Amino acid sequence: MSVKYRRLGKSGVQVSNLCLGTMNFGWHTSVEDSFAIMDRALELGINFFDTADVYGWEKYHGYTEEILGNWFAQGGGRRDNVILATKVYNPANRDKADREPNRSGRNLSALKIHRHLEASLRRLQTDVIDLYQMHHVDRDCPWSEAWEALDSLKSRGKVIYVGSSNFAGWHIATANQEAMQRGMHPLVSEQSVYNLNNRTIELEVIPACTGYGMGLIPYSPVDGGMLAGA
Repeated sequence: MSVKYRRLGKSGVQVSNLCLGTMNFGWHTSVEDSFAIMDRALELGINFFDTADVYGWEKYHGYTEEILGNWFAQGGGRRDNVILATKVYNPANRDKADREPNRSGRNLSALKIHRHLEASLRRLQTDVIDLYQMHHVDRDCPWSEAWEALDSLKSRGKVIYVGSSNFAGWHIATANQEAMQRGMHPLVSEQSVYNLNNRTIELEVIPACTGYGMGLIPYSPVDGGMLAGA
């Protein structure tokens, strides 16, 4: 397997053209196998790892981030050699019975962004998130609130780049225009489902990414295994 490196959008950071997704770590993939997969990815030159604060699902939200954090804690340059991406929007509380809306809800409020970022840092055992992605668009929260929270995290050195995931083309355009009007660096990337069975993003998302110079991170390339015969 040949791994190549390219800039993430118009940013200066170099990421591998293959990104290791960790959504199944801990509930479909054992901790031991997850560690082995990450070790092998580094050996092959894959330096781009993607996770989310909600991953862990059946175990508990945040469990996958804990697995990555424990892997980083082994040392050996693991954290330094990884461009680490995680996400915010969904519930990320261990107690599924907890109905407090700021923990159990889905949104991009400043409160949620700040609290969830701090929780992700603890679970991942790191000081900074290289790429912090809005997991979905929040149609009710003002963009000014979300961007000010994200800009605060960047100014404090806790987040380096900001990206989006599952955004429509016009959401990408709106988010970027709102950021630029405030003198902030816009979205550096968009993560969307993209495979031979689902090419919807070719209509507006890919043109929006091209127009704004954003990187595109496709996920589910074999449609959950269907295109591979599973």
